Amino acid sequence: MMPDALAKELRAGKLRAAYLLLGEEPLLRDDALAAIREQTLEPQTREFNFDRLEGASTSPAALLDALRTLPVLSPRRLVWLREPGDAKGRAAPLLDALSEAVVEVRGRSDLVLVVTAARGDRRERWVRAFAEPAALVACDPPKGRAPLLAFVRDEARRQGLSLEEGVAEVFAERIGPQLLVLRQEIAKAALLAAPARKLLRTHVEKSAIDIAEDPIWDLTDALGEGRSGQALAVLGKLLRSGTPEPVVLGSLAGHFRKLLRVRSGGTVAAAPFVVQKLEAQGRRYTTVRLVQHLSAIHATDEALKGRGGLPPALALERLVLSLSAP
Repeated sequence: MMPDALAKELRAGKLRAAYLLLGEEPLLRDDALAAIREQTLEPQTREFNFDRLEGASTSPAALLDALRTLPVLSPRRLVWLREPGDAKGRAAPLLDALSEAVVEVRGRSDLVLVVTAARGDRRERWVRAFAEPAALVACDPPKGRAPLLAFVRDEARRQGLSLEEGVAEVFAERIGPQLLVLRQEIAKAALLAAPARKLLRTHVEKSAIDIAEDPIWDLTDALGEGRSGQALAVLGKLLRSGTPEPVVLGSLAGHFRKLLRVRSGGTVAAAPFVVQKLEAQGRRYTTVRLVQHLSAIHATDEALKGRGGLPPALALERLVLSLSAP
């Protein structure tokens, strides 16, 4: 099930006893959890009937105790188990208990179990336990241009905005598949669109975080020419100016994807001077090297999401050093 299908079910009043929100996009997981929580709990008794359990510290017995607790002054309660695979050596017993728990709660009307996980093999027993009548909701980041543009348009509509033709493309090119940042930048641009509530290109150019022009060219020029010291200096300037690490990474990802497209003979929708700049930079790399750089960017994205233990700024510094290596 996709997040939009879940939202449609909830609007229709359909509430299942168990959900697995699985995927690497935290914004989609958070939105889905919020929607389920809103449908499940009553405002007056919400705090009494909501349990949050961390996979790294939850025992099988604690999970079952939470699921068998009755709601207080409310028809339902909600139990949220976060990242059950994080139990470090104790994951197997918890995951086995979770598989049994999903079967146990099926058909219950007084409880909703929600499990959120960035990763999970769909062949594993605990993941397969969320088959009908439970639900597995895929919360993966957009893959490709079309779903990313669809997110921008849907998010603008959610915020009560209409878009001038081409505005969705501008957001996507500047920020890339960083959904939380996209949501924040659309909201910022909306301040300029009042009272008409229509976003124009000029609104985006004035308000959206922009490291896609001079600063990003300074950074990518330094990377392409192997000037690692200069590249680190530009990165530091961007971070000190308040540019979020995911936005820097998203801009690098978008830039190197464009370079690969141009280097492979494809076209890029951009101003002529931008295309010329991309073509000049693209000649500095082989196609294989660009693919390797995109893999390094993906690995850094994982680090920014908390996998690997490196602080975000240090993860970006290591990436910049890697991208500037000959």
